[in-house]
Amino acid sequence: MPSRRRAGWPAFALRVRMPSTRRSRLVSSRSPVAGLSRRNLPFIPVFAQAVAAVAPAGAMSVIPALVFGATGSYLVLSFLLAMVVILLVSSCLRPMAQRMAAVSGLYSYTAKGLGPVAAITAGWSAIFGYGLVAMASLLAVGTYGANILENLGASAGSGTLVVCSTILAAGALAGFFMVRGIRISAKVTLVVECVSILLLAALLTAYFVLARPRVDFASVFSGSDDFHSLSLGVVVAVSAFVGFESSTTLGGEAQRPLINIPRTIRWTPVVTGALYLLAVTGQDIALRDAPASIAASTTPLSDMFHLKIAPFMAVMLDAGIAGSFFACTVASVNALARTLFCMGREGVAPKVIGRAHPAFKTPWTAIVTAIPVVAGVPIVMVLSGVSPEKGLIDLFTLGAYGYLGTYVLASASLPFFLRRIGESTWLSWGMGGLTVGAVVFVVWNAVAVSVQEGNFQAVIYGALITLSVLYAQFLLRHSPSRMDAVGIYDQTSDSDVHGSSPAGWIK
Repeated sequence: MPSRRRAGWPAFALRVRMPSTRRSRLVSSRSPVAGLSRRNLPFIPVFAQAVAAVAPAGAMSVIPALVFGATGSYLVLSFLLAMVVILLVSSCLRPMAQRMAAVSGLYSYTAKGLGPVAAITAGWSAIFGYGLVAMASLLAVGTYGANILENLGASAGSGTLVVCSTILAAGALAGFFMVRGIRISAKVTLVVECVSILLLAALLTAYFVLARPRVDFASVFSGSDDFHSLSLGVVVAVSAFVGFESSTTLGGEAQRPLINIPRTIRWTPVVTGALYLLAVTGQDIALRDAPASIAASTTPLSDMFHLKIAPFMAVMLDAGIAGSFFACTVASVNALARTLFCMGREGVAPKVIGRAHPAFKTPWTAIVTAIPVVAGVPIVMVLSGVSPEKGLIDLFTLGAYGYLGTYVLASASLPFFLRRIGESTWLSWGMGGLTVGAVVFVVWNAVAVSVQEGNFQAVIYGALITLSVLYAQFLLRHSPSRMDAVGIYDQTSDSDVHGSSPAGWIK
């Protein structure tokens, strides 16, 4: 039989022109994630998904005060160390994102590196992280929404009712955008986040010009000798970065995913980290110069503007923060829903969750399953009398544990992932080990401090991990075929090579 290779033919052309019996091994008849809007999302919306999940404007406004309240010092250093940890994680995720278009992100990477049992744990941990951060974001939307009405003097009736109504409305609106389409939700989050960042930057500049707080740069890096508190501060600060990897859940929908998603993973921590360090330095100076009542407030920045500048500027700030956290809710649930969608397609979650909307091409059943829980938990917390400050600390800290657990497993997967495809290097083993060690060290010290202070976030997360391992073992014993399916990703299908140029897929 004559050779089918001809001079100048690229390697992928061989696959297209091989007999169907051979091509069946290389090309699927149908993508495992069929139903989503495949290869339809340019780089900017993909980048917007990651930035919105991080919610830099909201995080710059809320997380520094939470770190300051948790440690009393080391505000800037906590964010600097958190950025280093996240950059290490980013360096481990990029090589895998360059080689696989995953729809469930880190869950799929872990499956290909460490196997299905570890992947189930990583998936549960990721869902936990995305869900808790989305809950915290909705709680922040409700809190700052009520604060806007109060600063305008328009608050009527119970503040609890206002907060709960705002959370419910924001959750419903977020669900509508997500079901309607990834392009629409990405555009909404991009516009809202850009406006929020610009507004916050302008207001902080105005604060330093008009209020002229006492500037003492020597105090910025000063602090107590309690390095365990510093570790707790780093964990809380990490919650300002988590979500940067959420673009990995768009592997099936992004254009040129093997290029655009690694690029997003690289630059999101760098851009947001630079914004944080600038904003946190300014807030550290402002909080140290502010009265103790403001530093301990649920909305410290807003209170500073209201007290020292003008109430209308406080309203503008609250609107920007609420908008940023609304965008974070949309981005976080987008990532959560796609992880659930893949689990439903694999059979490790109810199969109904793996359905895509026939018109909008979104994982709508996963979205409508998640939204009531994401909105319901903060409403229950508010109705139970939990203060917004405690609610935000608990939810963000729990969410950070979920993300960090997933980061540990995904980073540990890197060398095994590359070895599986014959590309293992000593650098990948070293980078994976260094990243896992750094994340585990931070988490271990934070857990020690939390237990000493009587907090149960680590216990709750530990219980989740235990349940995920038990569930994985149950599936392994009673339904091994489901475990074999774990780790699906967007594979090349017949529709990609019939009637269209394969070059559009490869490049």
